[in-house]
Amino acid sequence: MNSVTNLTDWRNIRKKIQHASIGFVHTMGHLHAGHLSLCSRSQQENDVTVVAIFINPTQFNQTADFVNYPRTLQTDKELLLRQKIDYLLLLDKQTVYPSDYHIQVLEKTELGQTLEGQFRPGHFAGMLTVVLKYLNIVKPTRSYYGEKDYQQLLLIQKMARALFLETKIVACATVRAEDGLALSSRNSLLTVAQRKKARFFPAILQKTQSQEATVKELEAMGFKVDYIADHWGRRLAAVWLNEIRLIDNRKIE
Repeated sequence: MNSVTNLTDWRNIRKKIQHASIGFVHTMGHLHAGHLSLCSRSQQENDVTVVAIFINPTQFNQTADFVNYPRTLQTDKELLLRQKIDYLLLLDKQTVYPSDYHIQVLEKTELGQTLEGQFRPGHFAGMLTVVLKYLNIVKPTRSYYGEKDYQQLLLIQKMARALFLETKIVACATVRAEDGLALSSRNSLLTVAQRKKARFFPAILQKTQSQEATVKELEAMGFKVDYIADHWGRRLAAVWLNEIRLIDNRKIE
């Protein structure tokens, strides 16, 4: 695996592999089996796989969340080395935001303004902006995103269409722990007791019942509910266990 920290170096590499199909997995690090499943999918479908690790400051609503986000670069590198990834892109903030955050990508319809857009104002602008930057830097044939962050996935697909990006945005099924909890980098922040309780979140969400009944059952289990909503053929949910926020979704049959 080649680690690349310099944009000029990457551009030279990109020219050398211009005739290869390139798969891209965009992460904020603290990698888990869900990330690695995206890498595997990319490796199956492309000649070259590139992974980026960049903890994007512009998509955090609170400074404390950014500061406390788990940073496990050495472990991440070891996982990617075993996965036999071709390139790891490690760019710093000054490279990614050379003019600070003066240029932003906004989506102003319901897709970008409701649910996560409502509860995390500014999050999607930061997310879309950094995704566009990396898609322009890497110029992948395909880029892979998990369905756990379903609203995010739809926004990236919409941005790619609207801005005529040639990259194909590939949706990948949510990877779950044995007890059903969707894998997330934030799961590691849960205490042992919180982790035991967290398994009830996907179990309750999977039940065929009204939104109101789902909220009531989650609250009875000790979750604070931001939303339970049916959109885009999915039932989407966001809840809190103390200070840890979890999101998930399921298809509506």
